[in-house]
Amino acid sequence: MHTLIVEDDFASRLFVQKVLSAYGEVHIAVNGKEAIHAFRMSLENNVPYDLVCMDLQMPEMDGHEAIQQIKALEREFHVPFDDEVKTIIISAFSDIKNVATGFSRGADAYLVKPLEKDKLFAEIKNLGLL
Repeated sequence: MHTLIVEDDFASRLFVQKVLSAYGEVHIAVNGKEAIHAFRMSLENNVPYDLVCMDLQMPEMDGHEAIQQIKALEREFHVPFDDEVKTIIISAFSDIKNVATGFSRGADAYLVKPLEKDKLFAEIKNLGLL
């Protein structure tokens, strides 16, 4: 599993990286702009990500905008629907507006911080990645 973690908080980033690194290569981006750059590079190099774990509140570009741009990149690169990246939002925001916006922008799952390892694995399994 090729994963991109997009998280500005060091402790949260480290936790997800530690949990997922046993299942494949994990890359890190600290904001949405870095995520878009990494995602574009992965498509250009023909090594697309299988999973993106996305925080919402970050400097420079928030998670909602980053997900929308990731989906636009997939269209630009003509990624078939079945091969599109699976995206899990991991956020402290649990309000209906952020959850609904996340799904409308293209997220596949939404988890609320503090993140529990079992819930993360359950969502990854539900998405067919494990």
